[in-house]
Amino acid sequence: MGLNNKNLPKLGFLYLDYVLRFFDHSNFKGWPNKIETVTYHWGDDKNRFIKEVKKKKIDVLIGNIPATAYETFREIARELPNVRFIPSLDTQFSNKSKENVTRFAWKYDLPIPKTYIFYDRKKGYKFLEKTKYPKIIKKSYGPSNYGGYFVHKADSKEEAKELFDTKKYHPMYLQDFVPMEADIRVMLVGHKPMCAFWRRAPEGEWLTNTSQGGSMDYMNVPKSVLDLAVATSKAAKAEYWACDIAYGKDGKVRILECATAFAAFPYIRDWIGQYIMWSLSKGRFKKPNIPMFNWEELGKIDSSLLRTMRHITFGTFNSSYDGAYFGKKKKMYGKKKVYLHQLDSKYKIKDVKPRTKEEWPSEKWNYQDKFPLKNLKSMKVKNLKQLHKENM
Repeated sequence: MGLNNKNLPKLGFLYLDYVLRFFDHSNFKGWPNKIETVTYHWGDDKNRFIKEVKKKKIDVLIGNIPATAYETFREIARELPNVRFIPSLDTQFSNKSKENVTRFAWKYDLPIPKTYIFYDRKKGYKFLEKTKYPKIIKKSYGPSNYGGYFVHKADSKEEAKELFDTKKYHPMYLQDFVPMEADIRVMLVGHKPMCAFWRRAPEGEWLTNTSQGGSMDYMNVPKSVLDLAVATSKAAKAEYWACDIAYGKDGKVRILECATAFAAFPYIRDWIGQYIMWSLSKGRFKKPNIPMFNWEELGKIDSSLLRTMRHITFGTFNSSYDGAYFGKKKKMYGKKKVYLHQLDSKYKIKDVKPRTKEEWPSEKWNYQDKFPLKNLKSMKVKNLKQLHKENM
């Protein structure tokens, strides 16, 4: 039966001034109790924010935290040990920076392009002299590629040096260039894919971002991509999640980006809200039924209409009276064809449980503040390799 109104946890939306809101009350349609809102106003607002959460007796704070507030909210979370953050601060570790995505992938042995991170610019410039090109250079700080505007391809050491001289990106973050057919974004809830689409670069270009002229389509996302996205979501212990995965011309798949902060149509946010209500109510609210490859059908709808569609639901599969499968539609899954409903049983929505301890404490993992950009002559980072081994 689930929890009654009195026993349901007190929910609060976590908002920040000047930051786009991911959820609102309409995404939690049917929640019977008042959902509070608490807004962080930046600056010296930490103590006031903590007091407001306590005053409103909030049990669960729901919302994404931008990179620039991440370390502050790690402190806030410690001051609110009885409040569950959804997603947790550990799950949002990858939101902060590209280097955090890399360290997350290294820890869980997830495939990514070979990556190099330098805090000591003198050592970084020596690397630029001897490495092979082309290299991809990214601004590390922040949750996304910002439409590709802070992602660069350097074809020579001269180009790489000029870029770092001009942009002053810190740390120096570089990856081997991986020729790819396209990249694929996969969105998940409870570790189940709920939407996936290809992003393809224009002819003769390498950036796939639609803001840079790339195109997108929803058809025939490979099994290897979906499986990697699920594995990544599980490693992050994420209630909801998104991965950008490179589909290489060598046939291999590699994580490019992953985070809880991503652009999503309203119906996607509705599904996440339904999932959270189901998880927190011990079954009082129904778990959303999100059929595999639903995105192929929805993707046929004009994107301007998809931006307004809300509360989309699907019926569950039921075999006919004689046990025959309803319908004959099959889907290529790996090397064989299967009925779509069989994939729903393979990719199940999981109930993500609250974390009981910190996985990525800032004392160990906040490299950005430990090793800030300094004058080259005074920039010394001792035993960085050993420190990384200790943190792993």
